[in-house]
Amino acid sequence: MTMTENKQHPVKPLDPALLARLTGGLGDRATVEKLCQDFGTLYSEFLPDVFHSETNLTIEVGYLGHKTGLMRDLIEDLGDNYVLADTALRNWSPNFVMVCGNGFVITLMETLLGAQAEFIAEPIKRPLSNIELDLAVMLFERFANVLRSGVNAAGGFEPIFERPHNWEKRPKPDKDHVDEYGAFIHMSVKLGKITSDFGLIIPQKALLKTQVTPPKSKGQVSKARKEWAEQLALQVRKSHVTLEARVNLESLTLNTVSKLAVGDVIPFLEKGDITVDVSANGKELYACEFGRAGDQYTVRIKSTHSSDNEILRHLIK
Repeated sequence: MTMTENKQHPVKPLDPALLARLTGGLGDRATVEKLCQDFGTLYSEFLPDVFHSETNLTIEVGYLGHKTGLMRDLIEDLGDNYVLADTALRNWSPNFVMVCGNGFVITLMETLLGAQAEFIAEPIKRPLSNIELDLAVMLFERFANVLRSGVNAAGGFEPIFERPHNWEKRPKPDKDHVDEYGAFIHMSVKLGKITSDFGLIIPQKALLKTQVTPPKSKGQVSKARKEWAEQLALQVRKSHVTLEARVNLESLTLNTVSKLAVGDVIPFLEKGDITVDVSANGKELYACEFGRAGDQYTVRIKSTHSSDNEILRHLIK
């Protein structure tokens, strides 16, 4: 036997899809489709009840279908008009993702702040603000609790999810990250005349072991009625907003402005009490008087430009 004959041929790596199928991480089309439909039924029947019992709002939920592929690809295919929350449910799945169209969060915020349904326009596509992300936390709690009520996760543990983030802010996976196959369960949600969507991206390894069993009665989904609107208003009022104060200065010629140097002084336009316009996010909120208290310069509010609800509705954007 020659040395050439004695050399071992390199072992060809197993196809990832075949390996996943052999280890329970990839199911057949019919099985995955049936399980996704079961989740769609669970949410279409019980999420509206949760919303109505806690907010007195009526929503309609429908199942739009499913899509399979690698988890990373399913997330990337969502696009930038989504908010996501990485979630774990003990004894079921340590790494599934809840997603929601930004339009639903924006519409829900406007509704809870008192806007009438007939006057709410189709939301523009944009990332959610920090205050809207605060609302998404409460929203995803409801999504997660409906899921927990219908899957066979022993122990009755609460779902744990990270703070929701806009799609474009999602961190890139580590270079050595090994992706797995998943399924995107896609659902529609209608509030008033605005229709948006939400869904779940679940690893097939967890999905294939799942038995979806709707609760015996809708009342079990929400054990206690919560004053959601009050929670929202409290959350909004706790959020920090950067205010800007603008004082009109005396007009100068371009020639004078071009020659200003360090130490030069520009007078206020007004004499006596100085009027200061206070704004946030480009919206004027208050007319104030300029003053001083001890070592700090201050402004004293004289009048407001908008009602409380109008101010809140503007600041959340």
